[in-house]
Amino acid sequence: MLRVLVIILLTVASASAVTIAEKTAGMEKRDGLFPLYWDVKTGNLFLEIPKVGDELIFYTSLPAGLGSNDIGLDRGQVGRSRLLRFERIGPKILLTEANQRFRSSSPDLPEQKAVADSFASTVHWGFAIAAEEGTRVLIDATPFVFRDGHDAAAALRRSRSGTYKIDPTRSAIYLDRTKSFATNTEIEVLLTFTGEPQGGLVASVSPSAEAFTVREHYSFVALPVPGFVPKPLDPRSSFNAVTFMDYSVPLGEPITKRYAMRHRLPIKYYLDPGTPEPIRQALLDGARWWADAFPVGTYTVELLPANADPMDARYNMINWVHRSTRGWSYGASIVDPRTGQIIKGNVTLGSLRVRQDYMIAEGVLAPYETGQPANPAMKEMGLARLRQLSAHEVGHTLGLAHNFAANSASVMDYPHPQIDLVNGKPSLANAYGKAIGPWDKITIAWGYKNEPLDYKTYRFLSDEDARDEGSASPVAHLWDNGSPAAELDRILNVRTEILKRFGENNIPVGQPMSTLADTLVPIYLLHRYQTEAAAKLLGGVDYNYALRGDGQKIAEPVSPADQTAAKLQLFRTVTPAVLTLPESLLKLLPPRAFGYPATREQFKTRTGLVFDPVAAAETAAGLTFRLLLNPERAARMEQQAARNPDSPSFSTVLKELMTLTDSMSNLTGLQRQVQHAIRILLLQHLMVLAADEGAQASVRSIALDQLVTMKNSTLAMALIERFQRDGKPPAMAKPLEVPPGQPIGCEDPLIAFR
Repeated sequence: MLRVLVIILLTVASASAVTIAEKTAGMEKRDGLFPLYWDVKTGNLFLEIPKVGDELIFYTSLPAGLGSNDIGLDRGQVGRSRLLRFERIGPKILLTEANQRFRSSSPDLPEQKAVADSFASTVHWGFAIAAEEGTRVLIDATPFVFRDGHDAAAALRRSRSGTYKIDPTRSAIYLDRTKSFATNTEIEVLLTFTGEPQGGLVASVSPSAEAFTVREHYSFVALPVPGFVPKPLDPRSSFNAVTFMDYSVPLGEPITKRYAMRHRLPIKYYLDPGTPEPIRQALLDGARWWADAFPVGTYTVELLPANADPMDARYNMINWVHRSTRGWSYGASIVDPRTGQIIKGNVTLGSLRVRQDYMIAEGVLAPYETGQPANPAMKEMGLARLRQLSAHEVGHTLGLAHNFAANSASVMDYPHPQIDLVNGKPSLANAYGKAIGPWDKITIAWGYKNEPLDYKTYRFLSDEDARDEGSASPVAHLWDNGSPAAELDRILNVRTEILKRFGENNIPVGQPMSTLADTLVPIYLLHRYQTEAAAKLLGGVDYNYALRGDGQKIAEPVSPADQTAAKLQLFRTVTPAVLTLPESLLKLLPPRAFGYPATREQFKTRTGLVFDPVAAAETAAGLTFRLLLNPERAARMEQQAARNPDSPSFSTVLKELMTLTDSMSNLTGLQRQVQHAIRILLLQHLMVLAADEGAQASVRSIALDQLVTMKNSTLAMALIERFQRDGKPPAMAKPLEVPPGQPIGCEDPLIAFR
């Protein structure tokens, strides 16, 4: 035992006695913030730490991804920024992260230590010292960078795509992107993952599902130079924030601190040179819209130089990323967690998004008249959308959150293409905006110019107020335009005119007729998002992020008149007259052509391979019923009616809806089939609501009462009696999955914004 201890001590002493110069003799050196040494004989990469104990910013990224929306490992993706330090304990170097969520701003060191010791820190890695000279220490970084630091295997598990691990025999340092500069050190590795695939997602994007290769990147960045002043968040400003608890604040002050995320001026962005024309120019143009909000010369955008690395922490990037299916675009930022200073903005733009807009334009314009050139308005619309998308995602990386109450007042809203009727014909001339909005200039002026915030002229409400189907704000919506009820009326009329013209001219000559069903989907569901916007008026509450004494409206119910107007338009969306497709169009929709298999982008059917017009109607009606019978909305309606008898109650609205669907029983033909499907679908939604243990008691009671009134058919009676007996909805036809309208893909925890 003593002999073993002596050998260990001699080994440690021997390693410590080796100088860095001796250890790295013959290795290739790359000097910079942390000098790197490449040992070509062993394939190992050594990193020199000039001085242990100094803090740095660290993050991972993915320069070469997997290409699947559903897995969520995109090229150019960045991970979360961390504040780390190399610490020495005897023969070890530990890479440690202090807990930035809990801090002390006191200058008193014991007080700071009391807070630090109260919460856990994280040691991300431990290194043995390979050599040292004075304060300089050399470590072998190879095991650290070969460890899947970006957590790609976890993304595969989350998407149920299989269990994978790194095969070190098929992995290596990627030298072309391994560099060191004065303020940052960049290390890139080629990693091969092997494992047991599950499902078909990996196989759909990789030559082999059992093994795929990506690249991960590690960035070590020096702390910004002093001079950046943190800006306390104003919740009315639309800036995102870093948030932490400061245990040294005086009693009476908020213990939670929030600093707005902002760049230090000047700001320069770079566009991915892999972007083709004319898309390249459109993205440059859209990103440059923000120059109107900043002092002259302090915000610029240009193409990334040929010799530059987009993963380099010094470059704010706009990446043009390809995937197997259309997906979200993102704007994420690497942020100094101490101050909120943005170190690197990183935009990911999915290349297939524009093709979806192009298909919508095909559906709207019917542009392929025989013997005529294709209408250039489709291309113009697609490029207009790309300009808006580029500006939107860059806005996130400037620090801004979504503003879903803005419509045209902010590029940070989600815009639906504006479709007008000009002389009775659909037009896309004003499909998308051509500049950032007035709200964008106001909030940038607050964040970057320290100007007072004008919060009264324009509204700001964000994701938590808009995304949930049961949300209450009458102004915070996704993919809507204008006044909710009036715009739903207008878009339903526009939809009617488009469907009248829908036919062969909506696809190019020579394309399989079955692909006409693809183009039909976004047109048939053209009203889906405006329906959601109008539904939020029922039981809606108009509110702001008001501060005490700022004079803003705090919270008041939507007026009874506005709720009634919304209700009438919503009822239109579940009528056979709106939902039944004409016979002339149905004759143009054959089963899928060979080589063109069905995808999740098409309507589901109950008729096998043949297009199912009743299923399409059922799908659209289901969207409305899900909104009208939302338990939270129903509870608000009942409570508002109790406070104001003029406000429509859920009971009244439901009775009117039941009367509407029952009054259509004299219809014939296909409309009769559609009406029957709508009626059964309403029955199904009612039973789900009546059985919802989380719903307000009075709402469940109302749903139960209305179920009894539906016992006017043999099927309905049998289903309702079974429900009353068992206390749960009986097995019925499975609800049809709605084709995606928004981009496809999962919410990835590594990504900050969309």
